Amino acid sequence: MVDIYSYFILLLISFISILFIRSYYASSLCKSRLLPSPLALPIIGHLHLLAPIPHQALHKLSTRYGPVFRFLLGSVPCVAVSSPEMAKEFLRTYEASFLDRPRNTTTVYLTYGSKDFMFAPYGSYWKLMKKLIMSELLNGRTLDLLLPVRQDEINRFMNMLSQNAKLGMPVDLKGELFKLTNNVISRMIVSERCSEDENEASNMMKLVTEITEISGRFNLADYIWFCKNLDLQGFGKRLKELHPLYDKLVERIIREHEEERRKKKDKDEVKDLLDILLNVSEDDSMELKVSRENIKAFILNLFVAGSDSSALTIEWGLAELINHPRVMKKATEEIDRVVGKNRILEESDIPNLPYLQAIVKETLRLHPTAPIIPRTSTEDCIVGGYHIPSKTTVFVNVWALGRDPENWKDPLEFNPERFEGSQVDVRGQHFQMLPFGSGRRMCPGMSLAMQIAQVALGAMLQCFEWKAGQHGDTARVDMKEGPGITLPRANPLVCIPVPRLHSLTVADLKFG
Repeated sequence: MVDIYSYFILLLISFISILFIRSYYASSLCKSRLLPSPLALPIIGHLHLLAPIPHQALHKLSTRYGPVFRFLLGSVPCVAVSSPEMAKEFLRTYEASFLDRPRNTTTVYLTYGSKDFMFAPYGSYWKLMKKLIMSELLNGRTLDLLLPVRQDEINRFMNMLSQNAKLGMPVDLKGELFKLTNNVISRMIVSERCSEDENEASNMMKLVTEITEISGRFNLADYIWFCKNLDLQGFGKRLKELHPLYDKLVERIIREHEEERRKKKDKDEVKDLLDILLNVSEDDSMELKVSRENIKAFILNLFVAGSDSSALTIEWGLAELINHPRVMKKATEEIDRVVGKNRILEESDIPNLPYLQAIVKETLRLHPTAPIIPRTSTEDCIVGGYHIPSKTTVFVNVWALGRDPENWKDPLEFNPERFEGSQVDVRGQHFQMLPFGSGRRMCPGMSLAMQIAQVALGAMLQCFEWKAGQHGDTARVDMKEGPGITLPRANPLVCIPVPRLHSLTVADLKFG
């Protein structure tokens, strides 16, 4: 009897909520059109329609309800955007109303109560952290100074591949590419390799993978009020396991930096981003105080965004090339012609390798590492003739933009030639392709990510042929996607590298 009564109460509350929401939207019809919407279920809204991979589900719904439609995550109003024209409206024309990112239980907990950069509200603190990134860490001068770091890590990566090729052993490219990108990022941030040995690398990859995976899932506690204090999906338990692991790692690194700073007479000497952040936190003249938790949360953003995204782009790119041998052959011919066979491709060669650049662009079109751009409206506004209430969550479906048949010929085909002679790029100005976002909140690490992806993928093609599978006998690589806030592969790419340039020995596999 108690159960029947409880269900009746829940259904009654749901019915009242739906009536209220409908009446709210109806009241706005006098000044705008009502967005189309699928039929919602009581309590959960449209949560059941978004599993298991949200960007794919939203794309499927857009084919029925149009390039912009509304839906409910529990009782939270949301809008899905799947066309370049509407993406431009939200991210450029009315950008000022959509500068905040939605926050949820997962991101708040992992970032020490939203003290990070990625999910921080648009305001003074966010502007300060953006300035630090662009002026200190990722400006052209700093990237040039850190070129030896990137070269050294790619040297190590290529030597590992060469050793495996010599023994005919398979390589788990997901794991090895993560080590490469994670060590580049960690050396830039904290001047040490956080993936130095196998156990440490495995723990770091597991940590980042779990964070991105859990951050990309919908938590019922965020959208259904009576689930707020219930851990029905086990997210709370996983977060309580993940967070201490990260905190222990970053706390050790900060303490080591502080100890070095105490020993030095000149505290103005800066060797990495953490030194810069510590200087800012100790500066009493700063208008905004940067706390220890701010630093930890900010570093977490850089680790997760920097390590995972570039590694995934390279992994997806090589998978596509294995499935398209014609494209791989054309790419290697270009590299042989421009670079030759006596040294490894390096960053200075990239401007002279337009087909390699096109391959990376085509990879990002089909497999954007951030498949959805989330925003939250900070005020009522009318976009494209539709009324968007304040506190509406907007999902710009980047994955769908790159597959829109209205803007791409044969959109599901992997065809780098489409970028030859094209002005379309990845810098957020062409809204049919937004792998790094657009506007003030676009990814500040775009240049670094492109450099790493292009050089690493190019060197892998130059020095090796690739046989897919544990035994090198897989004819075609599957292209299934897994869940996550980024775009992981459902099945990691495992390949056997085969030496292609026999004139180069292991010792030669380094930059000239």
